Amino acid sequence: MSDSTARHTTDHRLDSWKEIAAFFGRGERTVRRWEKERGLPAHRVPGGARGGVFAYTTELREWLKGPGTGLLAAEESGLPATEIAGDHPAAGTNQTGIAQIPVLDKGFELRSAAPPSPENPPGAPPASSPASQVTRQIAARIVAWVAPLAVVAILILVVSIRHHETRYKNALAAPHQPNPEAQELYLKGEYHRTKRTPDDLNRAVDYFTQSIVKDPSYAQAYVGLADCYNLLREFSVMPPEQAYPRALAAAQKAVELDGTLASAHTSLAFPTFYWNWDAAMAEREYERALELDANFVQGHHWYATFLLISARFPEALNQIELARKLDPSSTAIQADKGLILFDSDRKAESFALLKQLASTDPTLATTHSYLAKIYFDRQDYANFFAESKLSAQLRHDEAGLAIANAAEKGFAAGGLDGMREAMLPLQKENVERGTGPAYDLAATYASLGQKEEALRYLQASFDRRETGMLYLSRNPGFTGLHDDPAYQKIVEQVGARLSQSAKP
Repeated sequence: MSDSTARHTTDHRLDSWKEIAAFFGRGERTVRRWEKERGLPAHRVPGGARGGVFAYTTELREWLKGPGTGLLAAEESGLPATEIAGDHPAAGTNQTGIAQIPVLDKGFELRSAAPPSPENPPGAPPASSPASQVTRQIAARIVAWVAPLAVVAILILVVSIRHHETRYKNALAAPHQPNPEAQELYLKGEYHRTKRTPDDLNRAVDYFTQSIVKDPSYAQAYVGLADCYNLLREFSVMPPEQAYPRALAAAQKAVELDGTLASAHTSLAFPTFYWNWDAAMAEREYERALELDANFVQGHHWYATFLLISARFPEALNQIELARKLDPSSTAIQADKGLILFDSDRKAESFALLKQLASTDPTLATTHSYLAKIYFDRQDYANFFAESKLSAQLRHDEAGLAIANAAEKGFAAGGLDGMREAMLPLQKENVERGTGPAYDLAATYASLGQKEEALRYLQASFDRRETGMLYLSRNPGFTGLHDDPAYQKIVEQVGARLSQSAKP
C-alpha cells in the first residue's frame, strides 16, 4: 500500500496549512480560502501561535462529501461555483437516482456528471439545491468550525496575558451544570488524555476545546485542557515555554469558574511549580486540592512528584502509594512510583517494578526513560541505548532519537567519551534552535570536563526555567563543578526562586 493510500484509509492529524494543502493536492492559499469561504474543518489550538492550524483527515474526507465538493468541482471545470453547486446523496445521485455533478471521491477522481436534459439544462443549478442554500450552508460551516474556536483562542489568550499572576479569584456562585454536549465532549477528551501518547493528547486538546465552545463556563473542561498541556511537554516534543503558559491560563480560568474543584487546584499547582518555580504556592494548591477531595487520585499523584523533586522522599512515597491504592490500574502512577523508589535508593525495587510495567504496558514513554536512567546507573549501556531510543520514538521525538543513535555509535567507537562527543553537536544544534534543553547540553560538557561551556549552558537553562534545573544539586554529572563559584551562584539562584513566597 502506498503512503497516499494509507493516509486515506486511516485517520491522521495534519499539523500545518502545508500538510492540509498536500492532502488535497492544492496550494496553501487555496485551502486557506476554502476555510474562510467554504467551511473547511480546520482547527486552532487555544493559546497557539497566530496562524497555527491542524485538521483531521477523516473530517476533511467528510467535508468532501458535503456541499463544498460541488464548489471544488467548479474550480476543476472552470465554471462559476453557483452553476454546479448542490447536494449529492449517497453514491452521487439525487433522490431520483440520477447522477449529479462531478465530485471528488476518496481517491480524488472526478465522477461523471449527468447529461444535459430539460430537467437539468446546461449552466442551471439543480432545483433541489438553489444557490442561496449553498450560501447558507457555507456560512453555517464557517460559524461551526472557525468562529467558535477563534472565540476560545481569544478567551485563553486573555487569561494567558496574566499567566505570571499566581493568585486567583474564588467562584462564589453555585456549581455550574454543564451543557450535555459539552459534558460528552469532555468525557471523550478524558478518555484520550489518560492514554498519554502524543496523538491522544492532541486529540484530547481538540475535544476539550470543543467542550469549551459548547459551554464556556464549564470549569472541568478547562481543567482537562490544562492537564493536556501539562502532559504534552513531557509526552511529546511541545516546548515547555509553549505548554506551561497555556496550562497555567486554563487552570487559572478553571479555578475562577469553580474554586471547589480539587482537580482545578491540582492543575494550577503543576505549572505554578514547574514553570513559575513557586514551590510555596504550588504546595498550597496541592494541599487545597486534597482538602477538597481526600480521594482525588491525580492530586496525590502529582503532589508525590512535587515532593520527589523537593527531595522529601518518605512523603513522596506515601503520596504515590495513596494514589496507587486509589487507582491500582494506572501505569503512569506505577511508573512514577518506580522513579521515586530509585531516587529513594531502593533501586532493586524500582527496577523490578519498571521492568514489569514495560512488559505489561509498553506504550508509556516515561517507563522507558526511567529504565534508561537505571540501565545507565548499572553501566548496562546496550539496554540504556535501547530504552532511550524507545522513549524517543513513543514521544515522536526525532531529535532525541537522532541523539540516541549518535550516542550509541559514538560509544561503540570510543566508549563514554566517544558517546558524549558524538552527542555534543546535535545537542548544541537543538539548543540553538530552541528545540532542546540547555540543561542536557551542560551535563554533556560537564562530563567531558569542559567547565566553562557547562556553566554557560547551565545559566542558559536557568534563564529558560528548564525543569532539569530543579534537580541540579542532586545530579552527579555536575560533581566536578561543585567548588566553582559560578556554579554555586547558579545553585543559590535556583534555591532562592524555589523558596520564594507566593505574591499576595
